Amino acid sequence: MYQRILFPTDGSAGSEAAMGHVVDLASTYGATVHVLYVADSENELSHMVMRDDDTGFSGMVKPDDVEMGSGMTAPDTGGMQRLETAGQELVAAVADEFAAHDVETVTEVREGNPYRAIVNYADEADVDLVVMPTHGRRGIDRYLLGSVTEKVVRTARPPVLTVRLGDSEDEAE
Repeated sequence: MYQRILFPTDGSAGSEAAMGHVVDLASTYGATVHVLYVADSENELSHMVMRDDDTGFSGMVKPDDVEMGSGMTAPDTGGMQRLETAGQELVAAVADEFAAHDVETVTEVREGNPYRAIVNYADEADVDLVVMPTHGRRGIDRYLLGSVTEKVVRTARPPVLTVRLGDSEDEAE
């Protein structure tokens, strides 16, 4: 039923929660997992550190990667390159995790709008299923922040399985 599963990841806790489901599906169906990271080139702040109260720092840039200064600074022209490099490291680490469960992987790092890149990759790779985390935001947070997962659900050709943070099998036991 599922030969090719797309697992877009950003290294967040939500992505980690979805991983167990991807391993189970890939193992059950003998599917290849396509691990995709998208460096968001349309968001000028995407290379900056964003605080996440639950996990400390979210996304790909760690506090050690940022030089702190005071006052105005010049634009960071190397931010996108750092995101792509960190993305390569992330997809390699995720592929290693899947390999530990005897799951075959293909890795890819792209630059662009995350939801468009995910939908385009799903079409190009002819995937049968997309598995993504969702944060379950509501109200003003959802309106202001938008949802990459929601946009993928609405526009992707293949079915999309969403996994809420806290839905991992380890937490259910």
